[in-house]
Amino acid sequence: MTRAAVFGTGSWGTAFAMIMADAGCDVTLWGRRPDVVDAINSRRENPDYLPGVRLPDLVSATTDPAKAAAGADFALFSVPAQVLRQNLTAWTPLLAPDAVLVSLMKGIELGTAKRMSEVIGEVAGVGADRVAVVSGPNLAAEVARRLPAATVVACADEDVARRLQAACMTPYFRPYTNTDVVGCELGGTVKNVIGLAAGIADGMELGDNAKASLITRGLAETMRLGAAMGADQHTFAGLAGLGDLVATCSSTLSRNHTFGMNLGRGMTVAEAGAAAKQTTEGVKSCIAVQELARRHQVEMPIVDTVVSIVRDGKAPYVCMRELMSRSAKPERPERYEG
Repeated sequence: MTRAAVFGTGSWGTAFAMIMADAGCDVTLWGRRPDVVDAINSRRENPDYLPGVRLPDLVSATTDPAKAAAGADFALFSVPAQVLRQNLTAWTPLLAPDAVLVSLMKGIELGTAKRMSEVIGEVAGVGADRVAVVSGPNLAAEVARRLPAATVVACADEDVARRLQAACMTPYFRPYTNTDVVGCELGGTVKNVIGLAAGIADGMELGDNAKASLITRGLAETMRLGAAMGADQHTFAGLAGLGDLVATCSSTLSRNHTFGMNLGRGMTVAEAGAAAKQTTEGVKSCIAVQELARRHQVEMPIVDTVVSIVRDGKAPYVCMRELMSRSAKPERPERYEG
C-alpha cells in the first residue's frame, strides 16, 4: 500500500489527506497542535478547519514528524509558505531517501523570491525529479464535501507525476499531469494576489465588469511573468492558471477573495487579518511576486496595486483610480511587454 505523510493540518492539508485515503493510500497527518491531532484520531474530524467532515479510517494524525515521515512514499507539505524553509530543515533528516516531496502550497518566499519547489529542492538537497507540486481550482471546503474537482500534478519527471496522479485520483478528484512546474506554481501563486484585487473590487461594489477585467488582465500579468521565467504559456490557459484564478476570484470560500472584500469595505490590513482564521498567502506573497517581477523586468500593475494597499496602506479607491488612468496601450502588445 502506498504511504503518504501530509505535513500540516489546515483545511487543504486535511482535505488532501482525505483524497489520498479515498484513493487507497495509508495517510498520516502531522500537526503541531495536540488538540487538533487528538480530534482527528478520536473523532475522525478536524473541528477547527473542516468541521462536520468525517475523515477516512486510513487517515491518522500525530504531533511527531518522525512518525509521520516513517516509510512515506510521498511527503506532502501544506504549511504557510513563509515557514516552509524552517520546518523542512528539521524534517528533511526524517524523510525516506526515495520519497517524492510534494508542495501543496501556493506562495513565493519573501527575501529569496523562490518558488516552493525551489525551497524544497534546496533545503532537502534533492533534484527536480523528486519534487512535485499540486495546483488547481481546489477550494478545500468543496473538496472535503467530495464535490467534483480537477487539478494539476506537476513534476519535471513525468513518471513521478503519473505516480502522484494515481495516488490521488478518486471519483470526485481528477488530477492531470504536467511537466511545467514553473507555470503551475506561478499560476497558483499570482492568482492569490489577483484574488485579493478582485475581492477589493467586490468589497467596493465596483461590479462584475470590473472583476472580469481584473481576472483577465491578471491572467495577462501572470503570463508575462511566466514567459520571462520560461514557463509553458499553455499552462496558464489550464487548471493551474485560468481555472484556479476564476475559482479564487469568484468564490466566497476563497481566503484571498474574502480578505480583499474586507479591505474593500474599509477594514485595515490588521483588521482583515484578525478576521481571517487561516493564513492568507496573497497578503505576503504579493510582495515576493512584485520582487520576482522586478528581477525579470516584467510589468505587473495589478500586483503593484495590491502591494500599495497591503504594504503601504494606500486607500483602495485611490489605487483603483490610478490603475484605471494608466496610459492607453494595445491589449496584446508584441512580446507581451505592456
